[in-house]
Amino acid sequence: MSERGLNTVSFAGHAASSAQFKVLYAEGMGLVEETASYLDGPGRAASKVLPRMASVLYAAESMRLTTRLMQMASWLLLQRAVNNGEMNREQVLSEKNKVRLDSFNVDRTAPGWGDLPEGFRDLIDRSLRLQNRVALLDREIYRPQEAQNFLPDNQNGVKAQLSLLQTAFGTN
Repeated sequence: MSERGLNTVSFAGHAASSAQFKVLYAEGMGLVEETASYLDGPGRAASKVLPRMASVLYAAESMRLTTRLMQMASWLLLQRAVNNGEMNREQVLSEKNKVRLDSFNVDRTAPGWGDLPEGFRDLIDRSLRLQNRVALLDREIYRPQEAQNFLPDNQNGVKAQLSLLQTAFGTN
C-alpha cells in the first residue's frame, strides 16, 4: 500500500459516462457555439475599432481560442462515442493522439490585452477553465498514473479524489 496507485480509487471512468459528463459535454459544445457567434458578430465589429496592438493580439488570441475549443470538442466527441458504444477504447486512443489538450499560453500582460473586448477575454478565461477540466478528466481516464503525479504526496487519497472530481466538474 506504499505505492500511490494501490490505495486510490479512480472515479473518472464512471464519471465520464455519467450525467456530469453530459453537463460537461453540453457546456463545452455550448461554449463552441457561443464563441463562434461572438467571433462572427460582436467580436468582428469590436475588432475593427481596436488599437493596432490590440488588433494584432485579438487576431492571435482568437486563433488560439478557436483551436483550443476545437481540440476540446474533439475530445468530448470521442468520449461521447465511447459512452454510446460507437467506438472502443483502442479506437479512441488512436484518435485521441491527434487531440492536444495542453494549454496555449495566455499572456494577460501583453501589450493591448486591456484593450481587448471584455466579452472576448471572458470567452478566453472560460475556455481555459473548461480545458483544465477536460485535461484533468483525460489524465484520470487514460493516464491515471500521470494524474496521480499532480497530487501532493501528503494528501489523503479520498480527499484527493474529491478534489479531482471537483476540478473536473467545476464544483466548489
